[in-house]
Amino acid sequence: MYIYDMAPDLDILSDGTRRQMLALLQVEPELCVCELEAALDVIQPVISRHLALLRDAGWVTSRREGRRIYYRLAPMPDWAQLLLRGLAEGGVPSKTLTAARTRLERFEGRPVRLTRRVS
Repeated sequence: MYIYDMAPDLDILSDGTRRQMLALLQVEPELCVCELEAALDVIQPVISRHLALLRDAGWVTSRREGRRIYYRLAPMPDWAQLLLRGLAEGGVPSKTLTAARTRLERFEGRPVRLTRRVS
């Protein structure tokens, strides 16, 4: 197997914002675009574009609830799960991940989910 044949696609991890998104989804089971905007302090079009790339590369999956789409990590092989844990445990600097989680906790517009959150 060649690296470009791997699923999920590793090339997608070259971008720091996408690495932060994956690390955040590793510790937060499910997030919508507005939550990612708040956590990462990035505008909606940028978040949406990164999510589309992550989805197309096999890293995230989504579900619709009302007007919102919630994203979570896709089922992954063991090697990808190890990589995601590594991102959350230091691959993304802990200061960066902590700041994102703090912004998310302080986000007053955080939606209430109608269905139970995945874990």
